Amino acid sequence: MRSARVERNTKETQITVELGLDGSGLRQLDTPLPFLGHMLDALARHGLFDLTVTARGDIEIDGHHTVEDTGLVLGQAFREALGDRAGIARYGWATLPMDETLATVAVDFSGRPAFVWNVAGLEGKWIGTFDCELAKEFFAAFATRAEANVHVMLHYGGNPHHVIEIIFKAFAKALDQATKVDPRLGGAVPSTKGTLTT
Repeated sequence: MRSARVERNTKETQITVELGLDGSGLRQLDTPLPFLGHMLDALARHGLFDLTVTARGDIEIDGHHTVEDTGLVLGQAFREALGDRAGIARYGWATLPMDETLATVAVDFSGRPAFVWNVAGLEGKWIGTFDCELAKEFFAAFATRAEANVHVMLHYGGNPHHVIEIIFKAFAKALDQATKVDPRLGGAVPSTKGTLTT
C-alpha cells in the first residue's frame, strides 16, 4: 500500500497526517476547525483515501496557520506516498455539481508546483468559525508541497458552503484519478523526461 506519515511541529501549529493512497475512505480526523474537518472527511470519502489528520494550531489568533499548514502536510504526504510517481496516471480532473454550484478541479503530479484559483465570491464570508478565504490558502499550500499543478475553477454558485464543499469533492475525485496506477504503463514514469521528481 502506498502510504506516508508526515509531521509538522512549529510554534504556530502541530499537524500529523497519515495517508494511504490505495484505501477505502477510512478516516480519523481531529482539527480545531469543524468545517476543515468536514472538508477533509469529504476528501477522504470521495477520493477513497485512508486519512488520519490530527491538527492543533493558534486558532485564538485565527485559522490561517492551521488551515495552511494542514494543506502543506497533506501535500507532502501525497508527494511521499507517490514516491517516484512511476506508473501513475499523473493527470486527474473532475467537474461536479452541488445544488446551484458547479466547479472543476484539475491536477497534474508533474513535479512542478503551480496553482490557479479562479473562484470569486468567498471574500468576507464565514462558515461557522471558518474564514472562507482560507480555502485558497489550503490548496495553494497543497500544490507547493505535493509538487503538483492544481487548478480550481468555480463555474457558478452562490452558497459559500456549497462552493467550498464541491471544490473539495472535485479535488478528491481528481486526486483519485491522478494517483491511480495505470497497468498499461508497465511501471514507467509518465513523462517524456523520464522523471517527475527532479
